[in-house]
Parts: sequence; structure tokens; C-alpha cells
Amino acid sequence: MRKLKLIWDFRGPAGQKTAEHHLIHLKEYIAINKLDITITGIETISDMHSLAYLVVDESEMKPIRDALKPHRGQVFTEN
Repeated sequence: MRKLKLIWDFRGPAGQKTAEHHLIHLKEYIAINKLDITITGIETISDMHSLAYLVVDESEMKPIRDALKPHRGQVFTEN
């Protein structure tokens, strides 16, 4: 089964702090809705661009996407 990475981008000098804060809310959403999502995190692309993300099974993506409105998504590949 394919996994999708839902991504929220945050830009500007406060981008990293905003991504860290957004991740707290993503984890709260996962807990409240009792979702089986274990891969979440933040990535710092540059000092002016950070992102928060979570990884879902493709079959479960649509209701999560519609509720959380990520900025973009991509196929998740494990390193």
C-alpha cells in the first residue's frame, strides 16, 4: 500500500517555530481521532522555509486531507 506525506509549508524567519507548533496540533488531531499515524515530523529546508508533515496510507488520505487542508502532498518513501 502506498503511503502519502501530507505537508504544510511555513516560510519566513518564524517558519521553524511555526512548523514546530503546527506539529503539536497535528499530533492532537491524531490523538483525538484515534488515528493509526506514527510518522510525523518537521523538516528545516532553509532558515526561511520549514515544514510540518504526517504520513498516511493512501486509502485513508481523503478525509484527513479535507479536514486538515495540507499545502501539498507527495508519495512517501522511507530512507
